[in-house]
Amino acid sequence: MKIYKRKDPKELGKLAGDHAAAAIQSAIDKKGSANIILATGTSQFETLNTLLSHQEIDWTKVSMFHLDEYLGLPITHPASFRKYLKERFLGKVKALKDYYLIDGEKNPEEETSRLGALIQDHPIDVALVGIGENGHLAFNDPPADFETEEPYLVVDLDEACRKQQLGEGWFPDLQAVPKKAISMSIRQIMKSKKIICSVPDERKAGAVKSCLENKVSPEFPASILQEHPDCALYLDEAAASMLDGGYTFN
Repeated sequence: MKIYKRKDPKELGKLAGDHAAAAIQSAIDKKGSANIILATGTSQFETLNTLLSHQEIDWTKVSMFHLDEYLGLPITHPASFRKYLKERFLGKVKALKDYYLIDGEKNPEEETSRLGALIQDHPIDVALVGIGENGHLAFNDPPADFETEEPYLVVDLDEACRKQQLGEGWFPDLQAVPKKAISMSIRQIMKSKKIICSVPDERKAGAVKSCLENKVSPEFPASILQEHPDCALYLDEAAASMLDGGYTFN
């Protein structure tokens, strides 16, 4: 894992977005197309803006998946990740080759099966992810399932995860935050050829420390990134503030 640290969160997002753009273009150059995973949430704002600024990318050669979505939440809800991607990416990019959004309003078992079949036909070249305040990767809260080969899962959201969503302003109160979601599994994320993980903000500092300074464990879901052969972790100074100081930053 390569770790990059920048003082300004916007600079972090730009660096991650530039890295993602180069990786997508490389995949297109090598095989004529690229398959990508996009994350959502406040940590991805600048990364997506930067990615969209790269006009050299032929988006008609790119297929997109996304990581997770709440069960039962309509696409019109401010917290809907489908809404987020439609407004912040799909509505701004030229036509993609394909995109596959998680529909949390459909039958969960049918939806996970549908998406699982699709992603198995689209090996992922580049995955953009973040780390949650509780160390989750996608909506795989601790203790995460490191063993299942199912590409998508129906998961329970723990209270720490739900409080994060409340704290970010997506919901009016904790009761309104859904308790279940569909999430891409840990093993499916780890199958991505390249992972670019962006983690800004002091509120993520504890999770960053736990996931880097503990042995790989389901109790620290994002710790699994230590085992990926091509993972770049982008931190701002606030997110890196609790690390023990023994790290070399790029």
